[in-house]
Amino acid sequence: MGALIFDRVRSDADLDAVAALEARCFSNPWTREMLAAELRGSSVAHVFLLRQPDGAIAAFCSCWIVLDELHVNTIAVDEPHRRAGVGRSLMEEVLAEAARLGATRATLEVRESNVAARRLYERLGFSVAAVRPNYYTAPVEDALILWLGNLPIPPGSPS
Repeated sequence: MGALIFDRVRSDADLDAVAALEARCFSNPWTREMLAAELRGSSVAHVFLLRQPDGAIAAFCSCWIVLDELHVNTIAVDEPHRRAGVGRSLMEEVLAEAARLGATRATLEVRESNVAARRLYERLGFSVAAVRPNYYTAPVEDALILWLGNLPIPPGSPS
């Protein structure tokens, strides 16, 4: 597999690959058009990637960085890369990049039943702040709202 490379969406082919991965991973996925509109219509929207050396996308994170806050919308890891630390690596890179861009805290929603994701977020320091009833569809399920405060300031960032 080789070392994965942190990057962002740079081309239509990247956007196609992200939309395909989104469709494979989620029961109610964002479409390519939704992702494109998000990136085109907002200076706060980002889609970060972990790429294989051949350029193929192993994982992505769609997020917003608004003032001092990172909001993670989606994180997805392609099946062959699961349970290998790829999700954690991507989240660590996203948290560091958000801190470089001025974020001091982070939030996200996660399905209550998504035990693997909840464990990952807990290991990264997130904690449950609230429950959003019936937030998800297909199937209907509550969302846990998680927060992480005090993002570490990466070396070389303005203080």
